[in-house]
Amino acid sequence: MKLVVVLIAVLLLVWLLLGSSRRRAKKARRDSPAARPAPQVEGMVTCAHCGVHLPGSLALQVRGQAYCSEAHRDAGPRVP
Repeated sequence: MKLVVVLIAVLLLVWLLLGSSRRRAKKARRDSPAARPAPQVEGMVTCAHCGVHLPGSLALQVRGQAYCSEAHRDAGPRVP
């Protein structure tokens, strides 16, 4: 009879420890950076002079053309 009580106590202890570790793991997954929404993707444009790709927010726009710098804007589009 004593063995049954000890066995039940051990099983109860294991069950409590596993439940606690599962809750901690679930909380860690919920708080992880992977669970956060992805940042918004920005469109890329190509410099009309040199062809380098850069984010649209950093480009200098002139008459429908995108440029990577003021020097390339002043030089104008490259003629092939």
